[in-house]
Amino acid sequence: MGDFSRYIPHTEADCRTMLEAIGVQKVEDLFDVIPRKYRMTNPLHLPEPLSEPDLLRSLRGLQSPAVPGAGWSHFLGAGAYHHFIPSVVPSLISRSEFYTAYTPYQPEISQGTLQAIFEYQTLMCQLTGMEVSNASMYDGSSSLAEAVLMSQRITKRNKILLSQAIHPEYRKVIETYVDPNQQEIVTVPYKKKEGRTDEDELSSLLSDEVSAVVVQSPNFFGIIEDLGPIGEKVHQVGGLLIVGFSEAVAYGILTPPGACGADIVVGEGQSLGIPVSFGGPYLGVFTTLEKHVRNMPGRLVGETLDLDGKRGFVLTLATREQHIRRERATSNICTNEGLCALMATIYLSCLGKEGLREVALMNLSKAEYAKKVLSGVKGCSLIFSSPTFNEFVIRTEREPGEVLKVLTKERILGGLSLGRFYPEMNRHLLITVTEMVTKEEIDRWADVLGRALK
Repeated sequence: MGDFSRYIPHTEADCRTMLEAIGVQKVEDLFDVIPRKYRMTNPLHLPEPLSEPDLLRSLRGLQSPAVPGAGWSHFLGAGAYHHFIPSVVPSLISRSEFYTAYTPYQPEISQGTLQAIFEYQTLMCQLTGMEVSNASMYDGSSSLAEAVLMSQRITKRNKILLSQAIHPEYRKVIETYVDPNQQEIVTVPYKKKEGRTDEDELSSLLSDEVSAVVVQSPNFFGIIEDLGPIGEKVHQVGGLLIVGFSEAVAYGILTPPGACGADIVVGEGQSLGIPVSFGGPYLGVFTTLEKHVRNMPGRLVGETLDLDGKRGFVLTLATREQHIRRERATSNICTNEGLCALMATIYLSCLGKEGLREVALMNLSKAEYAKKVLSGVKGCSLIFSSPTFNEFVIRTEREPGEVLKVLTKERILGGLSLGRFYPEMNRHLLITVTEMVTKEEIDRWADVLGRALK
């Protein structure tokens, strides 16, 4: 039987104080009214307690197959990830003072909300290795597009080098944001064998006209980019390195982009305690270096002291924002995803640094196991040689749409067909493996996939 004492909040000193107050010597004396013949003398032989994910999985196994979503195996990702969310997250955000929150313009009555945002900003800086974070933006794509505009304000240049391995929908949003008459976007191809941004091609495109190089790590194919050399190259011509991400859990084990020379790090925070929810609302993470803070878009909460010397929190550097500067503001986004940011704050506070690392390692190890299992499946193969996190690309001999239909009939969301985004990948699937998938589900997925390819 496990040790449950860690769930009891009273210290030995607390217990002694309470026993003295009621006039007994020890805890056992409290049960003297129960005849000894009715007392249990031997400890119960109970199994070890289940973790919360295992307990919920066990309970779902008792559900009827008719319950929507019950019994499905998820291998879909590409920016919307099926991660476990501790029950404390939806419980705490449901408190009315958070659930009905609005922009805290009046700090004297909004200290709780402001502190929650401040804690979120601190956690995002720790996660990305950067110096300052805003209060959040709409989602990963809007954050990345705003980062591009920010780089142009800083460098006074208008040419952007955009990796082809960035999430295709993020690239579309960037194209929507920029003015084609004044700003130029150049796509840097990926290496066909490695799946990484082609550094040789990048070097040939760099010049003193480049405002920033934009890459994603892990990229859309799940590949971990080598950020250090890319940062050195762009800095040599006076440009900035912008690093995006769609899978924040990866930074539980990866070196943060800030330690690799990134100037701006932005991305999607959905995997930090936010449900998939049919595509939103999500959480745009935006972090940068302190020297660039006045060019950063979005709300910013700062810590200060009141007239009595007590710690307090306020919206700061607000002269960058639209409600003051109007058309000269750093961004047209004049709000933030406060509730989603709170979800991420509670999630990360719950897990802690070691907990997030453990979740990340589970994702990595299960994805590697899935790759190994696939090596025995005829009709499909891995196409990239570079290291990955929890996503990877496979090529199938059969048309991916037909393969996915077979998997769906077996209640398996089998992956994402890449042909709609990359015409040269019309036989490829992007596979995602998170901690929510069991070894048995991976084995079953591989078995059904093998049958679908015959």
